[in-house]
Amino acid sequence: MKLPTSPFTVTDWSKVEPTTHPGETGEAKWRTLNIGDLRVRMVEYSPGYLADHWCDRGHVIYIVKGELDSELRDGRKFKLTPGMSYQVSDFGDAAHRSSTAVGATLFIVD
Repeated sequence: MKLPTSPFTVTDWSKVEPTTHPGETGEAKWRTLNIGDLRVRMVEYSPGYLADHWCDRGHVIYIVKGELDSELRDGRKFKLTPGMSYQVSDFGDAAHRSSTAVGATLFIVD
């Protein structure tokens, strides 16, 4: 990930209109700021959310609240709680997908 040239920007996430993205189960609400090829998001997963795809995109993901289960296509699983993060490159270690039993709020840069 390379940060594009941009001005200093302050984001009030409560004023960014969310978009809804259905999962295999549950839904995700994204509040998104696009700066060139960089995407910065606050994402809320509903309880019972399961992503509808395996993802190969690189991310830096920070757990703000709730719990996130991250599963890698090779079978490894990780439970992340508030204050934890994960980092993965484009087409990195293994494709991944997210789920949560209780819901989660994430800050994501990709």
